[in-house]
Amino acid sequence: MMFAVIKTGGKQYRVSANDLLEVEKVSGEPGDIIQFGDVLIVGEGEDVTLGVPFVDGASVAAEVVEQGRGKKVIAFKKRRRQNSRRKRGHRQLLTTVRISEILTGGAKPSKKAAAKAEAKKDGEKAAPKKAEAKAEATAAPLFTAPAGELDDLTKIKGIGPVAAGQLQEQGIATYAQIAGLSDDDVARIDEAMPFSADQIKDWREQAKELAK
Repeated sequence: MMFAVIKTGGKQYRVSANDLLEVEKVSGEPGDIIQFGDVLIVGEGEDVTLGVPFVDGASVAAEVVEQGRGKKVIAFKKRRRQNSRRKRGHRQLLTTVRISEILTGGAKPSKKAAAKAEAKKDGEKAAPKKAEAKAEATAAPLFTAPAGELDDLTKIKGIGPVAAGQLQEQGIATYAQIAGLSDDDVARIDEAMPFSADQIKDWREQAKELAK
């Protein structure tokens, strides 16, 4: 069976046709055919071609199966003797693809035309999918932002300008809001945003002092 070694997202993967692969996010909607052009090795049995660094004219075609996010990773940073601690959560954007074929000699994916024809034939089905994607992208924030002046959330240790902006986008804009978060609210934020429950609870305690 023919195989290839590709490079994407700074990582290398050995793939063959029909392999299901999870890589760092690449553009495309489910059903789209994409190509990985950075092919380091192409081989079949004992016949192996090594790239310098990439194999000329080789690519790997794959179908986008799903766009999603990985498990939350917690990063903890502490400075000795400075009473400084920072805890952040991160969920990597990931794309699941199914390898359809390994191409050489500059060949184009054979499934590309079929995918377009199917999309044209099922146009009525494609339109609702786009509408659903748009609705998801414009989903309502987790909370309703209060009227009036907003607080400077960066005064809470562990909240930088980026995190403050993310919280404001979800309707969290004042010390009083953060101080009044219930454990259920904390769980909602933990699920929907790249912050851990422990991190949010620490912010809640700091906000109680700032809200006085």
